[in-house]
Amino acid sequence: MVAVHVVGATGFWIISDGKASFIDCVYMVFITVASIGYGEIVDLSNSPGGRLFNMGIAFVGIANLVYLTSKFTAFILEGNFDEVLRRRKMQEVIDRMRDHFIVCGVGRVGSNVVHELVTTERKFVAVDESVEAIEAFHERYAAIPALHGDASDDELLVRAGIKHAAGVFAITGDDGKNLLITLASKHLNQSARVVARCHEVRNIEKLKLVGADDIVSPDFTGGMRIASSMLRPSVVNFLDEMLRTDGKLRVEEIQIPEGFRSRPLSEAAPQSRDFVLLAVRDSKVWEFNPPADFVIRPGHAIVVMAHPEGRRMLERALAS
Repeated sequence: MVAVHVVGATGFWIISDGKASFIDCVYMVFITVASIGYGEIVDLSNSPGGRLFNMGIAFVGIANLVYLTSKFTAFILEGNFDEVLRRRKMQEVIDRMRDHFIVCGVGRVGSNVVHELVTTERKFVAVDESVEAIEAFHERYAAIPALHGDASDDELLVRAGIKHAAGVFAITGDDGKNLLITLASKHLNQSARVVARCHEVRNIEKLKLVGADDIVSPDFTGGMRIASSMLRPSVVNFLDEMLRTDGKLRVEEIQIPEGFRSRPLSEAAPQSRDFVLLAVRDSKVWEFNPPADFVIRPGHAIVVMAHPEGRRMLERALAS
């Protein structure tokens, strides 16, 4: 609309041979676009070209005005201004995300996954088809993006940034839904790691067939935890204390990037108070408590105990 007025005012000034004032030219455009119908201030009676120009300004200006009015009306009808703006801003944040995670299902299990991601300072997007679950999520984590809808829908996964995601948690309470989420995620991003939740043991092979990288059965895991609490209580207490500590200490896995220059641990990851190196994995072979002269190469994975800042520091050192 501003462009129409600038072009129109300039055109009318040229048509008047520079005799019309600036305000007269702008006024001429305004009454034309607004269809007010007042008399012409710039005389067009002897200027066929001027009339054609006026018709063009009228057509473009009125079309522009109708478009702006319709969009503004739709904006009002769409709902609360603040809510609309919040959703748009949230989508912009998601579109800028890279190497983040998508948590599909933020119920009982999902809320614990979310807590771990927040504690270890990972970027993620939450998705759930329950309005109540999304509202409860927003109450606790207002700054973290969350989408309402069916996570097995390709369009919703694209909105959640699946094409740039590092991984997907398919952890709804329905094994069938988790299978569809896994299938859709692998279809849209083959390189994304998918961890799926499974209640029925007979569904584990189906999830593997559609591409799940790892499958977790809460019933099996719970049983192992109960047995461990009886057989190795000190180990369980240590892990529990690590999860509760305010220092956000965790056992982390860091992949060695492809461009990494092979060199000994003493050079690549010298001893530090920010992390404790526990093991190095080469394919399926583990090297526990590796010596300082152990050479790490691209494809290795380093397992360390560290807080988030220590993990990031080590990641930066290994990426250089």
